[in-house]
Amino acid sequence: MSQETPIFIKTPEQLLALCEATSPSEPNKSNGLNGSEEFSIRCTCALKRALGWTSISEAEWPQHMSAVATLRDPDVHEPTFEEYHPNATHYDSADAPVALAYFPTNRCTVFQCNTCDHFALRYTEFGGYYVDPRARLLNPKLITEEPS
Repeated sequence: MSQETPIFIKTPEQLLALCEATSPSEPNKSNGLNGSEEFSIRCTCALKRALGWTSISEAEWPQHMSAVATLRDPDVHEPTFEEYHPNATHYDSADAPVALAYFPTNRCTVFQCNTCDHFALRYTEFGGYYVDPRARLLNPKLITEEPS
């Protein structure tokens, strides 16, 4: 069984288009356009707590998520670790912007729930002695056009 390579998303507009292209198949389903807060109330998996960047171990990672896109530029060997926080947010703020050119968004894979169609971002934090998978529910309202 071959696994498809997720598409590479280069711009905020492309990420928004991905979110908008997913139409819920049931009235109670949300494609993420209503914000992460609504999803976190309905969700029963480990992602419920991932409004900001949160450690989600492999054992906790929901099996009903499918990789649909990557935000990591395949032509950039080492993406920047610089973060983007124009409104005094910080790394794990639930309202931190989703800025594609900045850490950690620039290292993410976009996953979609096969049950409710919601999106989540995921990357792996590497430290001197640890590997820590982290995830964040994708709130399209926070996708931003950052300065170049």
